[in-house]
Amino acid sequence: MKLATWVLLAGGLVLITHAVRAEDGAGERWWSHVRYLADDQLEGRETGSEGHRKAAAYVAAEFAKAGLEPAGTQGFFQPVPFRTKTIDEAHTHLSLERAGGTETLTLGEDAIVSLRVDPAASVSAGQVFAGYGLSIPEAGYDDFQGLDVRGKVVVYLSGPPPSVPGPLAAHMQSARERTAVLNRLGAIGLAAIPNPKHMDIPWERVALNRLLPAMSLADPTLDDGQGQQIAITINPARADKWFASSGHDFREVLEADDAGKPLPHFTLTPTLHTKVSVARTDVQSQNVAAVLRGTDPALKDEYVVLTAHLDHLGVGKPINGDPIYNGAMDNAAGVATLLDVAASLKEAKIRLRRSVLFVAVTGEEKGLLGSRFFATFPTVEPKKIVANLNVDMFLPLFPLKKLAVFGLVESDLGADAVASAKVVGVTAVADPEPKRNLFIRSDQYSFIRQGVPALAFKVGFDAGSPEEKIAKAWLKECYHAPSDDLNQPVDKPAAAAFNALIANLVERVANRESRPRWNESSFFKRFAK
Repeated sequence: MKLATWVLLAGGLVLITHAVRAEDGAGERWWSHVRYLADDQLEGRETGSEGHRKAAAYVAAEFAKAGLEPAGTQGFFQPVPFRTKTIDEAHTHLSLERAGGTETLTLGEDAIVSLRVDPAASVSAGQVFAGYGLSIPEAGYDDFQGLDVRGKVVVYLSGPPPSVPGPLAAHMQSARERTAVLNRLGAIGLAAIPNPKHMDIPWERVALNRLLPAMSLADPTLDDGQGQQIAITINPARADKWFASSGHDFREVLEADDAGKPLPHFTLTPTLHTKVSVARTDVQSQNVAAVLRGTDPALKDEYVVLTAHLDHLGVGKPINGDPIYNGAMDNAAGVATLLDVAASLKEAKIRLRRSVLFVAVTGEEKGLLGSRFFATFPTVEPKKIVANLNVDMFLPLFPLKKLAVFGLVESDLGADAVASAKVVGVTAVADPEPKRNLFIRSDQYSFIRQGVPALAFKVGFDAGSPEEKIAKAWLKECYHAPSDDLNQPVDKPAAAAFNALIANLVERVANRESRPRWNESSFFKRFAK
């Protein structure tokens, strides 16, 4: 049974999806890929693991079946070298020293050490609370005005100030931009307090995942944490340990954030002492890259890049007796979309003017590292990459009526997304939850930093709707948990419709006359090369 029909419309081939029912088999090919990639035998596809290697081999074989050509440096594969860091908690200690004495903190309960910064063996430093911890000259915003942070640890509330537009605020919260500001001001560390209203997962699961290996790219020039000596994440339920005797408390900070008022800025009383022990090793993982060659003599050497991340969290602390973090929706689902789109294009015998690169990247869960490597060292000429379309955890949990498009107003790709959504009877909407910073939290951001216009997508919903409740419940119960497995309820027709929409968008962007461009109003226009 066909999910879609390609027809001639408005001078070009476009994809029209039909109404499909679950019993018609809608989405079954997509689901077959999810079943393989999220099977327990792959043990959660941890970056650099044997399970990830098997998943990469499967993706390469499916690309070949779809008639794609290898586009890696070693056939379909682009090896990516990593350095891993695993915390040795038995020899790691955090404490707060005040006039009344020193309080030893409980790792996992009070705070955790983030290994996105390679920690110094020991640190003793004063601390300041700096609001959101951001300096954004383009928006006339500076949390550090009047604060002396030299030699200190900057404590801040995660999230953006309401006065700064969402994509710009998200960009400035990235590790690279935040670290650059702290290095310029002479700070030596950072301590984030998650806003409990905007946490994707509860603290208990955040704490469980702290023992998983962290990774950085082996190339030191691609390490965004350089210059900082310590990074920690504070349990918001214990944040008042940092605020004691300061004349402020955490509730005051949250109330100001809720009201859209400026956050306070002040010196914190305790001195932070850290002693951190880390085990370090080297590992290699794989990006998987394939190309569908374009046919236009003038445009075939330009590339539209369709990405999804292949890795997940591997094996970790058991939850309800299950230690395997399968990552079915995050992101076997997105990789399955790449495979389904590739097969659909082959079946439809579509002639695309530009070439399309299909890239299943590794190391997303470690900080967008595989896509960072590919975007920095692409296997095609960098200036010939014209667009990135990224699929990550799109969550087909209910019927596809709205398409959430991240980056919708940043480039003229947004108009293409709106048009493709309209063709299949779906409404495209901008990011409905800007405080979650999703615009910088997946692999499209690696391409954006290289100046490439990019979009990412999820199944959308209306605020206050039953669909929103389903999505939020999934984040609470399944995101980065073993329950993101093959036993959860999934709307396969929604996935089929989503895949048809993405295939239409790939065709539309590959065949458009002009190269995609940033909108004049976009902050990200400055990265164009």
